[in-house]
Amino acid sequence: MGETATADRLEAWRDLIRDHFVALDIAADRRDAFRGQVRSAGLGALDLATVVSGPQTFTRTARLARSDGEVYLQVGLLTRGAAVVAQDGREAVLGPGDFVLYESDRPFRWAMTREWELLVLTWPRACVRVPDTVSRELTAHRLDGGTGLGAIVGRVLRDLVAAPPDLSADGRVRLGDEVLDLVTTVAGERARPPEPDRPGEALLRRVDGYIREHVADPGLGPAAIAAAHYVSTRHLHRLFAARGTTVTRQVQQLRLERARLDLRRPGDRSITDIACAWGFADLATFSRAFRAAYGTTPSRYRAGHAG
Repeated sequence: MGETATADRLEAWRDLIRDHFVALDIAADRRDAFRGQVRSAGLGALDLATVVSGPQTFTRTARLARSDGEVYLQVGLLTRGAAVVAQDGREAVLGPGDFVLYESDRPFRWAMTREWELLVLTWPRACVRVPDTVSRELTAHRLDGGTGLGAIVGRVLRDLVAAPPDLSADGRVRLGDEVLDLVTTVAGERARPPEPDRPGEALLRRVDGYIREHVADPGLGPAAIAAAHYVSTRHLHRLFAARGTTVTRQVQQLRLERARLDLRRPGDRSITDIACAWGFADLATFSRAFRAAYGTTPSRYRAGHAG
């Protein structure tokens, strides 16, 4: 299934790339010792290809984009080498495993800096269900093929190009659509702007860190925390109320958890020492709070978890 074509001259390489993909201006470092190869296969409307060559740049100019009647959405997955892809005012720096989405009706540029291998998947733009205005926001974002959903999609793309499945005509169409949906989903998540913080959220993150850092301090409380962050205690209480808790409760919960972990550890430290180490005024206060939180006394908890 598929075919392999090679070129050992830059002029022949330009023709080969145009025949398999779209017309591009190509500049290569090694005109005399040039070599490039394209292995291609079809899967319904989806074209699959593996491209191998050396350092060079591919430029889709505005003139070339206007001269083509067909418009394509393409995905390039780099398996070897390094590349920089530019389109729509953005640049994506790719390493092995990364992939990127780009479209042929607007200028784009690929810069390959050393020996490389690129998997290219091409769909006619008419097959893409994402509106033009949306797809323009998805181009030239580096999509990480090593983590999260990107890793799953990256494996699908590599396997698909390496061994295109033998399917019915309907099966090829459905598979092409589903793979395209996966790619645009990954690109959409990458391109989505971060959600703005709710009012006070950044301050609460700083307060949380401050509480964790000073939880053992007996003087840690609403007044001290508010003063450290240059806000009023009333404002601090309002932020915690919106979270469904109070400053005092959060401090006590963290102190109890730290003390509970210490009670599980072997050693000769007394329960009073542990309570004082985590900011409790005395053993009685600690014991009452511990029993309310965990349903047992500190001494019974320690006995039940000895060793």
